[in-house]
Parts: sequence; structure tokens; C-alpha cells
Amino acid sequence: MNRPSDLVVIAALKEWACTSCSGTGDLLIMDDAGPLCLHCADLGHLEFLPSGDAAMTRRAKKASRLSAVVVRWSRSRKRYERQGILVEPQAIEYAERECLSDAEVRERRRERDATRRADEDQRFIAEFADAIRVQFPGCPADRAFEPDAVRLAVVASIRHTDTDYDELLMSGVDRETARYRIFDRVEAVLDSWRSPRHPA
Repeated sequence: MNRPSDLVVIAALKEWACTSCSGTGDLLIMDDAGPLCLHCADLGHLEFLPSGDAAMTRRAKKASRLSAVVVRWSRSRKRYERQGILVEPQAIEYAERECLSDAEVRERRRERDATRRADEDQRFIAEFADAIRVQFPGCPADRAFEPDAVRLAVVASIRHTDTDYDELLMSGVDRETARYRIFDRVEAVLDSWRSPRHPA
């Protein structure tokens, strides 16, 4: 069974008159007899939701018993372009609540991930310090445990081994610019190393 086509409402670019009531407005829908205003087309109770938020649009349309796509003719591109949708007001309110809930869930997930990464960093620092003491028993304890020293050592290793930092320096790029260019790559490697490796 084919899915029914969306109702299409047109954003008016010039003056027009409803064939039923002679009224006008910013939006119209084409009928066999000519253009109709939203009220005469039984769409006057719907609210406009502009394009731009795919999740909002999807949820609002799903929650609305009646909806229509709003398009406008682009003179430069010679085609109709989607501007948004018309849906019931309560559908927009529902979609807003759902999207807000999603945002809160994502924020809580980010907080949990940040806490987890901090815990992993602390374990790594402790293990790294143990390795330092094994190889350098005379290293002062506070130096072996210094978090910045551990991180800087790892960053330096990544910089020289996993990026084109050395090549940039050899090509004449100054040190600060070279570090700026490889920053994202270094952070990506650090993030990947924060997760435990799984055996192949």
C-alpha cells in the first residue's frame, strides 16, 4: 500500500485571493477551483514549525493527526523549497518536551563519560608511576606521581610517533603553529587510549 502524499501549502510570493472567501494570507493551498486560505482548507488551526531541527520536525509530525508541508518557490533555483511544516500546537509542545528530554539525557551521559575518563586517567597515572619506579628506582616519589609529567610524556610520544609534527618542523613551520595543527590528532589518540584495548 502506497504511503499517502503530504498536503502541500505554498508560501505566497504575490497577492492572491481565496476562491472560497476572497480572503488572503501568507500561506495558501491549491484546490481544483483555485487557491484556498488555510481556514477554508480546514488547516487554520495548525501552527508553523520552521525547518532546521530534524528531530523536532519528525516528532511533531508524528504526534499531529493533521499536518502539511510548507514550500516556497525559489526564483533563483527555479523550484519549490521546503520551509517547514504545519502541525497541531500540542504536537509542537510534545516534540519540544521530547527533544528537551533528549538533551538532558545527552548531558547526563557526557557527565558520566567525563567522570569515567577521569577515573581511567587516575588509574593510568598510578600504573605509569609504578612503571617509572621500576625503571628508575631513584626517581623522587612526587615526580613519579606528578599527573602533568605523565600526560606530557604521553603527549610528546604521540606528537612524534603518531602525527606529522616532525615533518612540519622540518618544513619550516614554527613549533607553536605545528603543535596547533596536530592538536586534534593528539587529542583523538589520547581519547582512544583512554579506553581499554580489546584483544583481536
